[in-house]
Amino acid sequence: MKALIADALQLKKQLTICEYYGENKDRQRLVIKLDELLQLTLDENHARAKTLQKNLLRHQQYILYFLSHPKVPPDNNGSERAIRNIKVKQKISGQFKSAKGADGFAVLRSVIDTTIKSGQNVLNALSLIAKLGTE
Repeated sequence: MKALIADALQLKKQLTICEYYGENKDRQRLVIKLDELLQLTLDENHARAKTLQKNLLRHQQYILYFLSHPKVPPDNNGSERAIRNIKVKQKISGQFKSAKGADGFAVLRSVIDTTIKSGQNVLNALSLIAKLGTE
């Protein structure tokens, strides 16, 4: 399974936009290999492995989903990075003092993160919000 995922990640790096749509022999080979791996009979003594296999079978169509859509990342690092700022804030101060303060932090953080992701200047965006908010 580790080799299959490594091969899938390597293929993701090589795919061009056009290759995502339509038939791709390498992607199809990986899908078949995944199906074969998930159909293997596991020893009854390996309860945790059987549980993992059952969960993987239930979500099989999503395991290699990133090979069919160019904008789908193969990991969830973006999501983890998005919540990192709140976790750091909680760790440093222990908590927010009010729900209003937590909401304000979330709104500002969302604006900042969206501005960064869209390649815009954060200070310009915040100054624009400050100007529009005072008028």
